[in-house]
Amino acid sequence: MQFFDQAAVARALPYAELADALAHGLQEAIESPLRSHFEPNHDSSTVLIMPAWKPQQLMGVKLVSIWPGNSALGRSAVSGVYVLISCTDGQAVAVLDGTELTLRRTAAATALAARILARKSSRTLAILGTGSLSAPLALAHSSVMDFQRVLVWGRSLPKAQAVVDALALQGLAVQASDDLQDTLAQADVVAAASTATDPFIRSAWVRPGTHLGLIGAFTPTMAEAEPALMPRAQVFADSREAIGQKGGEVLQAIQQGLIQSADILAELAELAAQPLRAWRSSDDAITVFKSVGFASLDLIAAERVWASRAGPGATP
Repeated sequence: MQFFDQAAVARALPYAELADALAHGLQEAIESPLRSHFEPNHDSSTVLIMPAWKPQQLMGVKLVSIWPGNSALGRSAVSGVYVLISCTDGQAVAVLDGTELTLRRTAAATALAARILARKSSRTLAILGTGSLSAPLALAHSSVMDFQRVLVWGRSLPKAQAVVDALALQGLAVQASDDLQDTLAQADVVAAASTATDPFIRSAWVRPGTHLGLIGAFTPTMAEAEPALMPRAQVFADSREAIGQKGGEVLQAIQQGLIQSADILAELAELAAQPLRAWRSSDDAITVFKSVGFASLDLIAAERVWASRAGPGATP
């Protein structure tokens, strides 16, 4: 059995290549039940178990914990481990750093959706949140789109500046902000990744033509954007089934009668199958890509990591 640590996972999953791999892999037959969701402390601390498999090939299982309170302690809110199992003999063949895998596949999937849905003239990217996904989101989006500048917003300006300093070392033109309304007024593409339970993105602040990737709210009671934004927008999802169960502000908008489930126009596999289709109705349309994550993305990324050590096309 092989072990892939954080560095090995990162080396195997450059963002642009991973985005393309996800687009291709989502067209293949992957079976993945809805994830299991547990709250061991009976609070916002969460453990998710996410399996997916290709019959007669590989199965993967991710165990991921999300502890929002860790941010105040200077620790990552997300931690995980991923196990690959041979569907030929049932033996575990690899263990991967699930935290790096999750961060990279989440960022790449969100960037893939933005590449397809955002206006081609988009030049300013805004990252909302200063947690562990902030830098991956900025790097992933910048690897698949041509941005002239990146804004990083956070409630704490020092935390936003720390993300900016790290990204500047990667060669990005980045600015920190603690004024959300002003940040949204400048942004063409927005990627929000927080553990907010109350919406902080006001519908009135989102200008026409904006594309938003909403990633942080992964339970029915969490929200980053006001549900009232959804009737103004064209709504897309990583997985309709997952959004129908756990989809944060989109699910809340459906429950409140603001939109219907049928108003989710497409999911990520459909977007990836027709990347050149004119999905947005006009340049003034607001597009929302809602993501809560689903296990097929992990398996596609994990297969790529496995192949990086064992060789292209390797089998267990």
